[in-house]
Amino acid sequence: MAYAGLSILVADDSPSDQLILSALLERCGHRVLIAANGEEAVALFREEHPQIVLMDAQMPIMDGFQAAREIKRLAGDELVPIIFLTSLVENEALVNALGAGGDDFLSKPYNPIVLDAKIQAMNRLRVLQTTVLQQRDLIARQHHQLLNEQRLAKQIFDKVAHSGCPNVPGIRYRQSPLALFNGDLLLVAQTPTGALHVLLGDFTGHGLPAAVGAMPLAETFYGMTSKGYSSADILCELNGKLGRILPVEMFCCAMLLEIDLQHQLLKVWSGGMPAGFLLSRNGQRHELVSRHLPLGVLESAKFDSCFEACPIMPGDRLVLLSDGVLETRNAQGEPFGMGRLRAILDCAHDSGFFDTIQQALLDFHGQAQDDLSLVEIVLDEALRLAPLAYSSAPLPGASPLDWSVGFELGAEALRTFNPLPLLLQLILQVRELADQAGAIYTVLAELYSNALEYGVLEMDSTIKCDAEGFGHYYALRHQRLHALTQGFVGIELRFRRTPTGGVLKITIRDSGAGFDVDRIITKRCSLLGLRGRGLKLVRQLCTRFEWQPDGRGLSAEFDWSCDTLTEG
Repeated sequence: MAYAGLSILVADDSPSDQLILSALLERCGHRVLIAANGEEAVALFREEHPQIVLMDAQMPIMDGFQAAREIKRLAGDELVPIIFLTSLVENEALVNALGAGGDDFLSKPYNPIVLDAKIQAMNRLRVLQTTVLQQRDLIARQHHQLLNEQRLAKQIFDKVAHSGCPNVPGIRYRQSPLALFNGDLLLVAQTPTGALHVLLGDFTGHGLPAAVGAMPLAETFYGMTSKGYSSADILCELNGKLGRILPVEMFCCAMLLEIDLQHQLLKVWSGGMPAGFLLSRNGQRHELVSRHLPLGVLESAKFDSCFEACPIMPGDRLVLLSDGVLETRNAQGEPFGMGRLRAILDCAHDSGFFDTIQQALLDFHGQAQDDLSLVEIVLDEALRLAPLAYSSAPLPGASPLDWSVGFELGAEALRTFNPLPLLLQLILQVRELADQAGAIYTVLAELYSNALEYGVLEMDSTIKCDAEGFGHYYALRHQRLHALTQGFVGIELRFRRTPTGGVLKITIRDSGAGFDVDRIITKRCSLLGLRGRGLKLVRQLCTRFEWQPDGRGLSAEFDWSCDTLTEG
């Protein structure tokens, strides 16, 4: 039989009972150990480790109850079934046997069929317990290995997906994941022009599956930001990449902000996220509502990367959140909800929004139902961090000088192509210009924007006289650019050596009607408020700056000295 060959301990002070049980068990092929009292039974168990014990309740020196307790203690997690041999019928004695660790009873006189059945049943329990313990140990080892792998993956994940967040002046945030990995992520990076890109994302689900998409998303975000790609270009690339790699049931709700303090401009794109808030220093509140589907849902041809533009002033604040904040529930199952959040923002002081919301969540006694993210951004000059290292290495050998390149963008290219990252890559092939990359890119962006908006699209900057006009200006810009069928912007980069080092000259011209240069310069230099800052910024950053006489082009020059050449 399958259960034959067991090692069975018989503890009984009756020689006749010992003889009967030994004969019955050996006939079934079992190995039998004999103990005359409880003390001998414990000693034999410690020495021989039998698989099943037949224990008489009443024995000298140590009774069966005490011996059973000691055997169970020695067995530990291993199941060693103990069958009490007794003629006792009192309920109290039977209860004592179970309390001492007994698993079954066998009444005297012994019935061979019943004895065999009980041995078989106890052995099944023993085998089952052994299997369970083996599986437990296997699960424990695999769990330990999984935790080690997750800790390592978490370290890599945090370095990639959250490297831009820690210790950014002006940004306070709280993230409370339901699991080791967070399905929410907060990415912050500075562009070459000094603007700030902030991405708050919330992937479908929780834990590791929800965090998987964060790795390629963060790499794309940081890489494209460092190369000067526009926020719209970054969005399109993120949507396309997530659409290719994520299963159909997964997507990423996201809010992408472009914060430009130099131009006092905030651009917002939100897909599937709860409303964020722009809290002006004058007490006004503007909700940044979602107007798009999440990333990874739509095909590239149907994806809308249109941003909402808002004017900002130093001292304004942004409050961003994931739906985990709103879905936090109290003991009665009520969600925290947007109504409570708006009420808090109505009452909180300028300097205490973040702490007030956190305290309200704590007082709510909420049980998190989702990954939770809460972010506050103070818009002032302290909101700066080191620009990301540009990833394009210069060509090997000496820096290429005494060369020029020029190209012209027609209507279709102006609608669909951003030339600035390509221009920056060309410029940075000259090692001596690496330290000026941010200033050069800022000037490039200003000159190109001026040529496109005021030259080709014939925009009127006076529209940006207030917050409403500011939003109207960028909506009209998007509309005119989308409908553009003619016009061009020409760009030329020229490098040349000089006795003291070298010069980079950037010239950008457009197909616009041109304008009176002296009148425009005088007018723009006198403008205040939401417009007229670009020209002043360009003059500050470059070595020389000039307009073409017909008002259809601008040039800016950057010099570097021979000391820089020598160091390079």
